[in-house]
This record gives sequence, C-alpha cells and structure tokens, in this order.
Amino acid sequence: MNALRYTRELVQFPTVSNVSNAAISEYLDGVLNKMGFATERVEYADPAGVPKVNVVGKKGPGIGGMAYFAHTDVVPADAWFTTEHGPFEPTVRGRKLYGRGSCDMKGSIGSMLAAIERIDLAKLSKPLYVTLTADEETGYLGAQQVARRSELFREMVRGESNGIVGEPTELNVVHAHKGTYGFRATSYGRAAHSSTNEGLNANLAMIPFLSEMKRIHDEANADPAWQDAAFDPPGISWNIGINDHNTAVNVTSAKSVCTVYFRPAPGQDANALIERSRKIAERCGLQFDLLGAGQPLYVDPESEFVREVSGLTGNSKPQTVCYGTDGAVLTDLDNLLVLGPGSIDQAHTHDEWILLDQLEQGSRLYAKLIRHWCC
Repeated sequence: MNALRYTRELVQFPTVSNVSNAAISEYLDGVLNKMGFATERVEYADPAGVPKVNVVGKKGPGIGGMAYFAHTDVVPADAWFTTEHGPFEPTVRGRKLYGRGSCDMKGSIGSMLAAIERIDLAKLSKPLYVTLTADEETGYLGAQQVARRSELFREMVRGESNGIVGEPTELNVVHAHKGTYGFRATSYGRAAHSSTNEGLNANLAMIPFLSEMKRIHDEANADPAWQDAAFDPPGISWNIGINDHNTAVNVTSAKSVCTVYFRPAPGQDANALIERSRKIAERCGLQFDLLGAGQPLYVDPESEFVREVSGLTGNSKPQTVCYGTDGAVLTDLDNLLVLGPGSIDQAHTHDEWILLDQLEQGSRLYAKLIRHWCC
C-alpha cells in the first residue's frame, strides 16, 4: 500500500509551521523529479524570518489537465495522547495511522503520490500539476507566494486546469467554503504600581472597543445578511480574543490586545466589517492591524465541473464546509474544489489519525481523476 508508505515517510518530518519545511520540500522535490516531473521552487522567509519552500511540479505536455494542491505544514502537537510513540512517529493501530499531519494533510499527499504511481505517465496527453505549500495553517502564506510568483501557477490559470485542494473531506466533493479574516487592535499604556498615579492602564481605551466588538457579534448573529443556510453553522463566527499580558493584579497594564477572527460566506461583504472595526479602533485611539484575509471559495454546485467531479466520485450531492483552505488565495483558478481523504474531525486533535481505507480510496480516486483529465 504505497499511500500508507508515503504518508508514514511524510509524517516523520516535524513540519510545525514555526519551523522550516525545507527538509520535507527537498524530499518531495526529489520524489517528483524521480517520477519525471519538472519542478519549480518558490522560496521565501516567513514573518519570523524562517525559510520556507513551496514546490510546484508539472508532468505532461501542454496546458490544462489537473492541478492538485496540498500543504506540508502541521499544527503543534505538544499535548500528544500517548507516550508509546510521539506525534512524528507514525504508528498503525488496527485500521488507523496515528501521527501529526496524518489526516491534515500528509495523508492526502501520500494518496496523490501513490496515485501517480498507478498511472502510465508516458500516456499523459495533458499536464498534471502538483503544488505543495508551506504555512497553510498560519494564513495561507505559502499559497500566497505561489499565486503571486509561480510561473507554473500562472500556466494553470491560463490553461483553465481542473483544480483539487486535497484537504480532508472523507472524499466528498466540497464546492464552497467560508473565508477567513482576522485583525488585531492594540492599546498601549504605561506600567506602574496601581497605588500610584504614575501608570496608564491600557485596558481603559480597550474596554469601549470591546463593547463595539460585542455589538458586531450580536448584530451578526441576528442579521439575516450575515447568515447563510448552506453552511453549518450559518453565521460568520465572530470570535473575540483579549489579552492584557499582565501578570500582577497591582500593576497597570502597559498593553492590551484584542483579536477578532471571523468566517464570511461567499457573497458577504467582509471588508465592510473590517473597515467598520478599523474606524472604531481609530476612534478609541488603538493601533489596528489586519492579520489576514482569505476569500471564500465558491463554485456553482450546478456547474458542469462540479457535476463532472461528483459523477467521478460517485457522490451525487456536493457539500459546503466552514473551514478554510489554500483555495482562499488560489481564486484565479475558476475550477477549484476541495476533495481529499480523511475527516476534518481528526484534524488538529491530540490523537490525530486517518483510516487506512481512506488512504487507499484516495489513491484510487486521484488516479481516476488523473486518467480522466490528463490521459
């Protein structure tokens, strides 16, 4: 079972987003090269200065064909569920493969690599593209670099390639997901002993801002304009976080931070909420920083593309999901769906796993798509 073999090898790379993914990218670049792919590397340094590498491969003549997208980074695994094996020691128990990234989403990459091995690549009449990105878990940073700088990605767009983002969907066709927007408002004060008048409590300017964020939260829950029944939950999940970084009750807080993260559905004007929040922050004297803006993904479920993929998978009804993917910044591709092995319920968990059957089924399905679009 080559999908399992590849996935086990990939899980062994500890590619938490705050470290470099150069080693796994080098490995995958080598695997694609051995399969006959021409590869392009899109390298960059993340905001902390850590080197990151995206790999984009192409096999087959011309343009069009199929474009597969996956990410190589994973979330932290500090609270792993067992001491018998670590999160980066892939372990099979029964019909499950345990390990950080096994489901999200190195299992998908393993299935794709195994699918390629099922194909007589000499028979390709159209290209197969494989794009492997960094930093999906921290705001699609790698995919942003690919969208801006990759010559092969521009070729995919020009050729109207059929795109698949391989995130875990239990191999169900997902035609739409919500966007992901985040911002931070910061209030600055001056630390001093609270018994004196020497300090300036940063929370005093933050409190009215928080009140307005709560107002937006309540409005979004009540206003039908911010609800979309095609998703569960239907709202935008206006999530408010606060932190004044104060470790003593008798010190005035020198800094107070509010973060807001929300998920607009396709067609909703997320920028209106961003600009409203920005103006409130300015009125309160706070610093406002936009942390990220990933667009919703939407392809008409009645389109020929969605019907075609649904027919190939045997799933008659395409679905929506509330999580985001690299598809949020790859929107220049008109035909782009989410379709991959594993369940999102296992992603980011303390005991992350994927069913072995899903790996094998994913490999067979990806091979079927390659033959349909590229041979």
